[in-house]
Amino acid sequence: MKTQRYLLLAALLATPLAAQGIAEIDMGSGHASYYSNELAGRRTASGEPFNPADMTAAHRTAAFGTRIKVTHLGNGREVIVRVNDRGPWGRGRIIDLSYAAAKELGMHRSGTAQVRLTLVPESTE
Repeated sequence: MKTQRYLLLAALLATPLAAQGIAEIDMGSGHASYYSNELAGRRTASGEPFNPADMTAAHRTAAFGTRIKVTHLGNGREVIVRVNDRGPWGRGRIIDLSYAAAKELGMHRSGTAQVRLTLVPESTE
């Protein structure tokens, strides 16, 4: 069953979503956290330096460059981030955000938030 889901997702991702008439794909819900500013300048898994001011994120499986809409379930705020790193490695977390993304969502003080992730399709324009 799990293998069938992965094959279906792989087939869907092979064709741009907008060309399929799909606006967004739900990637699940869970806890988000954010990177410490102390990591600024260190290389991410994609090879680019981490910049806390960029709208970026770490996700375990999404391809580098994937755009994900993150919705804070507590306050309804949304932000779109670009995946450029792997993680999160904290137990129970589904995404690590940059400080800028966390601040936009209003979770920079608490450090974590319950969020929903939605895959944003590539533009075909």
